[in-house]
Amino acid sequence: MSRHSLAEVWERFGPRLPEMAFEPGLVAAVDQHAAAVRDTLGGPDAYHVTLADYALGFLDALREADWREHAGYDFATLRLTAVSWLIREHRLPLGPAPTGSTGSTGPTGQAGQGGPGPLGPAPAF
Repeated sequence: MSRHSLAEVWERFGPRLPEMAFEPGLVAAVDQHAAAVRDTLGGPDAYHVTLADYALGFLDALREADWREHAGYDFATLRLTAVSWLIREHRLPLGPAPTGSTGSTGPTGQAGQGGPGPLGPAPAF
């Protein structure tokens, strides 16, 4: 149902992950947000479903609040960067398997399900 939300989060916030190599404070903040998401979702066995549902709900709430992505890091950006980190760490699929395929594209393969998501184009880093 909501696996496309993982693709949107990955496309938009996955490119921010390399910044963590240069910013220890960012690592700590993303780690805290990832821990909060993990606490909310429970065990990783169901992350392929629960993380997608969480991301969908979070993105919907941001749209309702008319939130706009910017270059810095606010609560929403940190939380979605943490979701991207969890996607990568657990090698979660980003969307439904294409017709005739047994797998789907994930963050270790070709990330993407098409153009920019409803939050607009991804920032260039």
